Amino acid sequence: MAKEFKVGFIGAGGIAHTHAKNLKKVEDVTLVCAADVSEKGLEKFTKEQGVTTVYTDFKEMLKKEKGNIDAVCVCTPNGLHAENSIAALEAGMHVIVEKPMAMSSKECHAMIDAAKKAKKHLVVGFQYRFNPKTAILKKQVDDGEFGKILYVRVQALRRRGIPNWGVFGRKDLQGGGPMIDIGVHASEMAHYVMGCPKPVSATGQTWTYLGNKPMQALGMWPNWDHKTYTVEDLAVGMVRFDNGAIMTIESSFAAHIEKDIFSFQIMGEKGGGTFDPIAVFKDQNGYMWNETPGFVPNDDHFAIKMKHFVDVCRGERENASTGEHGLMVQQILEGIYTSAEKGKEVLIKDL
Repeated sequence: MAKEFKVGFIGAGGIAHTHAKNLKKVEDVTLVCAADVSEKGLEKFTKEQGVTTVYTDFKEMLKKEKGNIDAVCVCTPNGLHAENSIAALEAGMHVIVEKPMAMSSKECHAMIDAAKKAKKHLVVGFQYRFNPKTAILKKQVDDGEFGKILYVRVQALRRRGIPNWGVFGRKDLQGGGPMIDIGVHASEMAHYVMGCPKPVSATGQTWTYLGNKPMQALGMWPNWDHKTYTVEDLAVGMVRFDNGAIMTIESSFAAHIEKDIFSFQIMGEKGGGTFDPIAVFKDQNGYMWNETPGFVPNDDHFAIKMKHFVDVCRGERENASTGEHGLMVQQILEGIYTSAEKGKEVLIKDL
């Protein structure tokens, strides 16, 4: 029997419920407490997740629960990730922080330093690197089936999918729109499959043309708050890596396209592949071959993510989603946004 693992939550909104539901599936994990500025949110969390010890001040929770809980799930808006994570680490708790890791590379560095100083684990919530299809493509790259990786095209595009809840439309709290919300997922798994090369420069552009206006066409999430909408509708960027590879990223909450797309395509000297549909392309015996796996596990990558976090904290496996990985993904996002603001390519080292 595994030792009891006690968890607290900073932020009790929607994503915290997803964390909680999946943590309950892990052996000997106990959900102990939660902190949120919203009393209504805490009431819902108590009712649905059974967590009865709640706080409206996360600092009070960390102070009173110090020595009682082993780890904290940081499930707050992006702008609070660094403050919440560093405080929990300094209180002697392991941390899993939702994506993106923070609002800037500077904040990421501070979080990594805090984890090292506290000698605690910092895990970034990148669930798509645990997706079975990601694992299939990662195995091809690791085994040399694709040869040298040249180019990766990432797409996280919604035709009309502006969130009508939370603070996803507020740049001051989120840091951006689709690029930092959904583009981060597709780009981080593609970056992971590539082997996590270091980004060296970025160029990009963002556009806002629909979200800051009243709804013009019915979509899956109607009537968003266009009056407080300060993020982009569409973002496109290109990143250069230290190994010579290039990645382009396209991400949108609202774009005039045929249908939603969430995928990436990887091209190497010897072969390539796509995430969705999962396929591998290569030359074999004088012909061009398209290959698909005969079986893809139907595993829940979010559940795998949460078990991975617990296993890492228990010392049962290596951290596959480190703060250092989170920093590189942040540099990609920050580089694209900074380039869009400055109107020119930027060097990652200058961020």
